[in-house]
Amino acid sequence: MKFLSKKSAAILLAALMALPLAACGSQKSTTDATQAGATADEATRPAAAATADTASSTAKKLTEADVNTTQTIENTTGGEHAITADGEKASYSNVKVVKSGDSSENDEADFYGDNAAIFATNGGTLDLSEIVVKSDGKHANAVFSYGEGTTVNIEDSYIETAGNCSGGLMTTGGGTMNAKNLTINTSGNSSAAIRSDRGGGTVNVDGGYYTTSGTGSPVIYSTADITVSNAEMTSTASQGVVVEGKNSVTLNNVNLNADNNKKNSDKSSYYQAVMIYQSMSGDAAEGTSSFTMNGGTLTNQNGDVFFVNNTATDISLSNATITNNDTEGVFLRAAAAGWGSEGSNGGQVTMNAKQQTINGDMVVDDVSHLNLYLSDSSVFNGAINSTGQAGEVYVDLSGGAKWTLTADSYITSLTCDADSIDLNGHTLYVNGKAYTAGTASTGEAIAVVSTGSGHGGGSTPPDKPGEGGSGSSDRGTPPEKPNN
Repeated sequence: MKFLSKKSAAILLAALMALPLAACGSQKSTTDATQAGATADEATRPAAAATADTASSTAKKLTEADVNTTQTIENTTGGEHAITADGEKASYSNVKVVKSGDSSENDEADFYGDNAAIFATNGGTLDLSEIVVKSDGKHANAVFSYGEGTTVNIEDSYIETAGNCSGGLMTTGGGTMNAKNLTINTSGNSSAAIRSDRGGGTVNVDGGYYTTSGTGSPVIYSTADITVSNAEMTSTASQGVVVEGKNSVTLNNVNLNADNNKKNSDKSSYYQAVMIYQSMSGDAAEGTSSFTMNGGTLTNQNGDVFFVNNTATDISLSNATITNNDTEGVFLRAAAAGWGSEGSNGGQVTMNAKQQTINGDMVVDDVSHLNLYLSDSSVFNGAINSTGQAGEVYVDLSGGAKWTLTADSYITSLTCDADSIDLNGHTLYVNGKAYTAGTASTGEAIAVVSTGSGHGGGSTPPDKPGEGGSGSSDRGTPPEKPNN
C-alpha cells in the first residue's frame, strides 16, 4: 500500500525525470564486529560490470526535515512501544515517532521486540509511509517485525537510533520486513541498520541510504534471508555485512563502503568488509549460508574483503566492482578463529564468479577449504596460499575465464583449458606438482563435509554452477515467546 502525499509524489516524479541513477542478536559481544590487488582496469574489467556503477536507486537521501510529519507519537517508558500492531492491520503516515527508555531484558528486546519504537507481532500487518523514527534508548530498535505471518511495509521514511543494541529495521521469529527508499543512521554499538536475530525471517529493502558508526554495527547483520537492491550502504567502524549460520544476504546493484576498524571481540585478529560465520550461540541454524552480489560496488578500507569462519558458505559474485584499499589485506580468508571447536572451525567456501574481476590473494588455512569457480570471462589476478600448501583448494576455470598469478600458488586440484592460466613468472603447484603452462587439466571439487562445528552440507562436492542448487536458508522453527 502506498502513502505518498501530493508533495512527496511531486518530489518523486521530479526526481525520476531529472536525476541520473545513483546508488543510492544479535550482534553479540562474541561477534568480531567489527588487498593485495588494485582496482580492475577498464580494459580488463568485464564489460557488463560498467553498468553497475550507475544502476542504483533514484531515491533521495532523506533528512528528518525532508519528511512532512503532522503529528508526534512519543513513548518514554522502558519496555513499551510508541506504535503497536498486534494481530491487526494498521497504517500510519506523516508521523514522527520518538522513543526513549531502556530495556532491562536483553533477550526480550533482541528476540521478541521489547522496547522497540514501532512493533508488529502475532500476524499483524503494519503499513508505514513518510514517517520519522528517533530512538535513543538502549535495546530500542526502531521498527520491529516479530513472528510468522507478521509483515511490516515501510517507505519514504527517516530512521535514527542512538542507543546501543538498537537497530534500524529488526526482524525475528520468521517475520517479514519490506522497506523502500529509507534513510537509516545508527550510532550505537551492536546496532545494524538492517538487523535480524533469533528465528530470522524475510527482509526486502529497495533503495535508500543506510549508515552505521558504532562498534559491532555492520550495515547488515543477517540471521535471516535479506535482500537489498539499489541502495547505498556505509559502515565507518564495523563490517559492511555479517551473515551468521544458515542464512543469506543478496545485494543487487548496491554500493557498499566498509571500514571495519574497531572490534568488540577478541575471537579474531582480522578485519573485513564481509564476515560469514557461525557463533554457536543458538541464534542461527547450522548449515550452508550464502552471500550473493549482482552488480554494484564493494569498497573495503581495512583488512580483508571476505572472511569465512566456522561455517560452510556459497559466495556468488557477478559484475560487481570490488576494491580493497588495504594493500595488506586479502580478497578471501577462510580460516579458524575463536568460534567453534578447535581443529574443525575453519571456513568451507564455494565461490562462484561470473563476468567478475577479482584482484587480491586468497588464503585458506589447514582446517578450511575452497572450491573456486571462475566462468563467463571472469578475471582473477592474485595468488592462492602463496606461502605454501595448507587447506584443500579446487580451482575451475571455464568460459574464457583467466587466472594471472601474482605469486607462487598452492592448490589441490585444477580444471582449466590450455589458455586459462598465465603463470606470470610464478609457479602453480597442483597437489604438490608444478603445473605446466599451456596445458589443460581436469580435476575434482572438494567435498563439503559436516563437522559438527557449524559446517553445513553433506558428504558430496558442491554442484558446479548451472548444474543444480545448493544450500540456502533454513532457519528451523521460530522460537516461541516465553510466558510472562
